[in-house]
Amino acid sequence: MAAPEERDSPTEASQPVMEEEETKTFKDLGVTDVLCEACDQLGWTKPTKIQIEAIPLALQGRDIIGLAETGSGKTGAFALPILNALLETPQRLFALVLTPTRELAFQISEQFEALGSSIGVQSAVIVGGIDSMSQSLALAKKPHIIIATPGRLIDHLENTKGFNLRALKYLVMDEADRILNMDFETEVDKILKVIPRDRKTFLFSATMTKKVQKLQRAALKNPVKCAVSSKYQTVEKLQQYYIFIPSKFKSKRLGSLNKFKAKARSILLATDVASRGLDIPHVDVVVNFDIPTHSKDYIHRVGRTARAGRSGKAITFVTQYDVELFQRIEHLIGKKLPVFPTQDDEVMMLAERVAEAQRFARMELREHGERKKRSREDAGDNDDTEGAIGVRNKVAGGKMKKRKGR
Repeated sequence: MAAPEERDSPTEASQPVMEEEETKTFKDLGVTDVLCEACDQLGWTKPTKIQIEAIPLALQGRDIIGLAETGSGKTGAFALPILNALLETPQRLFALVLTPTRELAFQISEQFEALGSSIGVQSAVIVGGIDSMSQSLALAKKPHIIIATPGRLIDHLENTKGFNLRALKYLVMDEADRILNMDFETEVDKILKVIPRDRKTFLFSATMTKKVQKLQRAALKNPVKCAVSSKYQTVEKLQQYYIFIPSKFKSKRLGSLNKFKAKARSILLATDVASRGLDIPHVDVVVNFDIPTHSKDYIHRVGRTARAGRSGKAITFVTQYDVELFQRIEHLIGKKLPVFPTQDDEVMMLAERVAEAQRFARMELREHGERKKRSREDAGDNDDTEGAIGVRNKVAGGKMKKRKGR
């Protein structure tokens, strides 16, 4: 990531941050009344930790590095200061928000429009998979806020006549670690070259990777770092382990939630659809067959056991392809997970028995299918008798008569 100029390293907030208990409303953070009312309408009763730290500093005009997980309220942490500034100095093409995915872009757009509905804020979502012509028309109307994925934004900067970001006042890079992990580094470099250096920049990331540090040096000026401890933590009574297992030994899944709830079945095999909101007191062990791609999903999965003060176990299968994802989970929960003790020889013996049973099952299915095919063919041959042909002709004739009668 090429740095256009030498930037200062981030500093921590110079003033002690207000305790969350002391902050009752967004007004305490300096948010204007009309936006406070919008927060109330959205059901935002009080600011989250990242909002408490970031919003006052952003309203002071500081560049922000926000380290917080998805779901921590960081959209509000950058949307409210931007809308606050937009009210003070109204301008088209005021802010650009870069995101890694189209789903996140639409989600951010919905929050901007909800917060700014009473003040007439207009936003445009510029992402791949959508008709470019309709996006060009939206950009021609010069919305206040643009939420975009880097690749599609570059397409419009290079090919949409009359569109530029030379008057931009705010740049947000949301989930910067994911943006850079998806190889958007070249596109981000191009965007930084065509927007004003005299701007405010907010960089939000779940983790401070080397690429994010490089991006921070290139894009931010004298930033303040706002890091909040993740709320995604596991309870103390949950014993967590992992098992390293080659991927070729993992088998297929199915399950029945109702039978499991009724204790008619002792094992439930489920997708992530069962990882949230499922409160079954007798769940003793959670096995992560596939390691979740998003670290916070791990917290939700293992949270199905060790609930309300009870104990429980969680075991995660880790293949040779999952090591990086597993390390992210360990980083998130702040602990190294021990290996679950297993007898490899016994496990491999069982794997051989399962493989042999699968082979016999496939043979029986194939033979059963061939028998059914032969019986259908035999039945077809026996039907080609004079009597059978006569019956078919009568049936066909009856159908024809009915159609003519209509």
